[in-house]
Amino acid sequence: MIANIIMIEDDMELAQILTDFLKKYNVSVENYDDPYLGISALSIKKYDLLILDLSLPGIDGLEICKEVRTKSNIPIIISSARSDLEDKIIGLELGADDYLPKPYEPKELYARIMSVLRRFKRGSTTMVGEKDTDLKLSSSGFILFHKKELSLTRAEFEVLSYMIKKNNCVIPRSELIGNTPSLNSESDSRSLDVLISRIRTKLGENSKEQKYIISIRGVGYRLQS
Repeated sequence: MIANIIMIEDDMELAQILTDFLKKYNVSVENYDDPYLGISALSIKKYDLLILDLSLPGIDGLEICKEVRTKSNIPIIISSARSDLEDKIIGLELGADDYLPKPYEPKELYARIMSVLRRFKRGSTTMVGEKDTDLKLSSSGFILFHKKELSLTRAEFEVLSYMIKKNNCVIPRSELIGNTPSLNSESDSRSLDVLISRIRTKLGENSKEQKYIISIRGVGYRLQS
């Protein structure tokens, strides 16, 4: 088997469809419609990834995500019919690795699983990014600056984490805004400038002394860490 997955999903019909589909790709799925049994199984057995619904009987999936992340670094994909952006943001903040809104094609879930597992495999032995950099995105979802956790607001984290993933690449302003959930395509670009300024302060630099975040006139920014 490529992967051994646990799924906590109370829609048994959907769970069976996904289980049968993923089996064709050598992905084994063990589903629990009772979230408490799922939590218990996670503490007993070793799985490669968790697929987690949010609307569950007796407990909210976000609470499960929070609890699991305090005990394990298992990759988590949230699979939910709840399309509220706030749920997505909270889920990612709590440590989920991906958020897939229902309905979706099983093939998309398979692609997300493979993507997350590849990222996790790279991050299990090293930090995301280059080995010898001052800024690193840890596999547990924190940004480290000189090996110490950097205190950031949600928006600051979204901006800086995306820049770390695109390290040494010039990132257009529109791309950076589009990949910052706390902003949107209609946001005043000055909001991005404010966030960049705050991040620079926390990195001990300013717009005149650009050691890490380099302004590219008329285009956007480039991180060199």
